[in-house]
Amino acid sequence: MANECVVLRRQPSGVPVADDFALLAAPEPQGEGVPCETLCISVDPYLRARLSGRHLSGAIAPGEAMSSEAVLRVQADAHGFKAGQLVRAFAPWQRRADLPADSLTRIDPQIEPASLALGVLGMPGLTAFAGIERLLQPRPGETLVVSAASGPVGATVGQLGRLAGARAVGIAGSEEKCAWLTEQAGFDAAINYRRQALRPALDEACPQGIDLYFDNVGGDTLVAAMERLRVGARVALCGLMAQYNDSTPAPGPNPALVIRARATVRGLVVYDHEDLRPRMEAELGARIRRGELAYKEDATHGLENAAETFCRLMRGGNFGKTLVRLQD
Repeated sequence: MANECVVLRRQPSGVPVADDFALLAAPEPQGEGVPCETLCISVDPYLRARLSGRHLSGAIAPGEAMSSEAVLRVQADAHGFKAGQLVRAFAPWQRRADLPADSLTRIDPQIEPASLALGVLGMPGLTAFAGIERLLQPRPGETLVVSAASGPVGATVGQLGRLAGARAVGIAGSEEKCAWLTEQAGFDAAINYRRQALRPALDEACPQGIDLYFDNVGGDTLVAAMERLRVGARVALCGLMAQYNDSTPAPGPNPALVIRARATVRGLVVYDHEDLRPRMEAELGARIRRGELAYKEDATHGLENAAETFCRLMRGGNFGKTLVRLQD
């Protein structure tokens, strides 16, 4: 199959559409780095901020390749890597590429399927693990609310909170997602923000208020949660899904809400917590194998479908960790 790459044709206006991207021919690897073939690509909301030049991981400009974390297979022995090894790396959305050896991380063979290295045992899992371990630190009897709760970060946050003894309430965008949260992921309650008025639903689900809030979306959802914070509450600000498609930032929450609740609000950047990755992989991997941690993958097949998969994610049409598989 000819080598191909997904590039950004133009900067999106609002919600991205497939015509903002193009699938173009790409050169074959020349052996300057480690030759790799892409097996699976991670598709994440933060990429929308990169397209607008507003993300700390760097911008993607028109004419440049889309890039994100990927699972790849080494094609030939090079720079200490062996042919057939599975690795994780930030890589272009491309069938085959030469990558610097220092950009590759070997995937533990116990991680099965390997795509988990992009989801619950990858950056989303590390984000959730660090948020619980270092920011929220739930205690038994506390109420934890999570937005975008059916995604790989939110679902893991809620489950880890429950394992620590907290009561978990998830906010999601469909009845199917809410049912999965309560029936499979063990959340105590789930709110469908598309069908329920958010504030009354939060009052019903959290009659004593909110002790812990893990925010993945920003916007009015963040404001509604902060209006219900208890004294001593902890808030982790992780994502801005509600704002990624906007050209100008929305007005922020009223700081008086934080002051009134004497709350601790901290921003979570996963790159600050790489030292937790080995323990996260070991602990969450063991919980998955024991059936204690549920996860869900939303996989599309084919590089030619990668752009539309990203657009669907930004429309809120995904369910679980969004991936594009190029090969099994």
